[in-house]
Amino acid sequence: MSDQPSAVAPPTGVEPDLAHHGDAEATAGLIDLAVNVRRARPPSWLADPIAATLTDLARYPDPAPARAAVAARHRRHPNEVLLTAGAAEGFVLIAQALRGVRRPVVVHPQFTEPEAALRAAGHPVERVLLDASDDFRLDPSRVPADSDLVMIGNPTNPTSVLHPAQTVAALARPGRVLVVDEAFADTTMAVGHPGEPESLAERRDLPGLLVVRSLTKTWGLAGLRIGYLLGAAELLSQLAAVQPLWAVSTPALAAASACASSVAVQAERAIAADLAADRDHLVARLADLPGVRVVGRPASAFVLLHLPGATAIRAALRERGWAVRRGDTFPGLGPDWLRVAVRDRNTTDAFIDVLRETMEA
Repeated sequence: MSDQPSAVAPPTGVEPDLAHHGDAEATAGLIDLAVNVRRARPPSWLADPIAATLTDLARYPDPAPARAAVAARHRRHPNEVLLTAGAAEGFVLIAQALRGVRRPVVVHPQFTEPEAALRAAGHPVERVLLDASDDFRLDPSRVPADSDLVMIGNPTNPTSVLHPAQTVAALARPGRVLVVDEAFADTTMAVGHPGEPESLAERRDLPGLLVVRSLTKTWGLAGLRIGYLLGAAELLSQLAAVQPLWAVSTPALAAASACASSVAVQAERAIAADLAADRDHLVARLADLPGVRVVGRPASAFVLLHLPGATAIRAALRERGWAVRRGDTFPGLGPDWLRVAVRDRNTTDAFIDVLRETMEA
């Protein structure tokens, strides 16, 4: 047995609903602050290549050009890229392919699909729960040394925390697969940094590293299902062996190629800068509300709030036409947490007014 601090075992009480996601909150007729997908219309450099594929759907998908484009973006070899039907498929492939792992650990609070996929494949899952009182900071020493599969998000959904790359990299070691969910990496920015701060997507020196990426958030492609994994060719070949044939459609492959272009990367950086300004505005407005606490420094397209009585407030917001994401379905959180998507300033201001009225009612 390891002499390192133990991971936290699943609680014996009521388990969080790992299958619950923000789309269940954002029902028709509500202003959607529950889903973290950007709603802007796709630019022509993205929409046109997707539309052009619709006249040639009789042909089976060829992933090679998209794989090469994604590899070039991340300065990798094409055999270090595995295209998937969204990031969620990547978690399923990991869970199905790595049947031999003995001690998988998931760092929470985070996106629930990694743990859900592991459990569906029959893996016993241990949890390391990060602490709100410590701003959900990652302490690598809390992960058991003998864990041979570790899964963590960066930036993390729902906390919006961006862990330092060197801290996440400290989890990598021979004999362990380290899965880093970077589905929201393209939403992050730092002054003086030209790219995605704290991303490990280009790291080829870390043993067992698998980086999970998504193209659905920034580019509003949740309905198209496109993502990819980055890692050593030998490891990706294990995952590819359990992937269905032609798992990624031709339109989705066109999207992957377009989003890997220099035009896309430049646009993504501009979007991330605008998002940061809108996020700062949201955080500043929330600070004006008594009893509302934003933990840490949010770094992504959403903000996590601690608000006593959040369950009743969320229901009241729905009655007033607003959808926000409940927090109690994330391990490590509870009924007094809400996740709110960053939107434009006018939407934020309207939401703050309604939230204030709801809290005072």
